[in-house]
Amino acid sequence: MPIITVQVTKEGTELGIDHVTAEQKAAIYEGMSKVLYDVLGKPPEWTWVIFQEVEMEDWGWGGLPVLEYRRRMAESRNAQANEEG
Repeated sequence: MPIITVQVTKEGTELGIDHVTAEQKAAIYEGMSKVLYDVLGKPPEWTWVIFQEVEMEDWGWGGLPVLEYRRRMAESRNAQANEEG
């Protein structure tokens, strides 16, 4: 019995929604089960998919909290665009 754990940040992908919607999760469950069937031949009814949403303050990137990392990356891109333009 395969077990898949999917972790995503709890920030959503649509304006005003700060989480992954039930419809998006259902598509992920279906898609991950299909991958294991296609690759390993495991029937979807044998596959467990566990979905975890991680709060934004609970992860980091590049030695920084992710929101700070993203802010710095945006500043860097803006500065580069200003130099080029």
